[in-house]
Amino acid sequence: MCTGKCARFVGLSLIPLSLICIVANALLLVPNGQTTWIKDCLSLQVWLMAGFIGGGLMMLRSVFCSAFGMLGAIYCLSVSGAGLRIGPRCLMHGSWDYHFQHTAGSYLLNRTQWSSCVEPPGVVYWNVTLFSLLVAASCLEILLCGVQLVNASIGVFCGDCRKKEGAPH
Repeated sequence: MCTGKCARFVGLSLIPLSLICIVANALLLVPNGQTTWIKDCLSLQVWLMAGFIGGGLMMLRSVFCSAFGMLGAIYCLSVSGAGLRIGPRCLMHGSWDYHFQHTAGSYLLNRTQWSSCVEPPGVVYWNVTLFSLLVAASCLEILLCGVQLVNASIGVFCGDCRKKEGAPH
C-alpha cells in the first residue's frame, strides 16, 4: 500500500473512533442517562474529559498531525485507565467518595460490590462500560497514529507512490 493510500485509510479510520470517544465521554457526564448527578457527584476522571479532548478533538486534528493525535490518545488512555482503576465517585455508607480506589481495580472482577454504590444508580456499570470503551478506542488510535507517523516519515523520505496528474509517463 502506498503512503498516500495508507494515510487516507488511517485518517478515515480515526474519524469514527474519535466520534465514539466524544459520545462515550458525553455519556459519562450523565450517569444512567440522568442529569441530576452533574454537580458534585462525578469523578475527576469524568471531568478531565479525556474522551472528548484526548480521544476526540485532538484525534480529529491527527488527520493533519499524527503526533498531536498520538498525544491525545495517550491522554485518553491514561485518564480512562485511571478512571477504571480508581472507580467512580458515588454514595456508599452515607458518604460520597472514591470507595473502590484502594482495591487497585479488583472491584472490576467483583460485580457484587457494584451495587454498594447507592447513588447515582448503576454508576459503576456505567463508568466501567464507558471507560472500557475509551480505553479500547484510544489503544486503537495510538496504533493507527503510530502507523500514520511511520507512513508519513516514509512519505517524506521516499516520496508518495501516487502518480502525479499530467506528468509524462
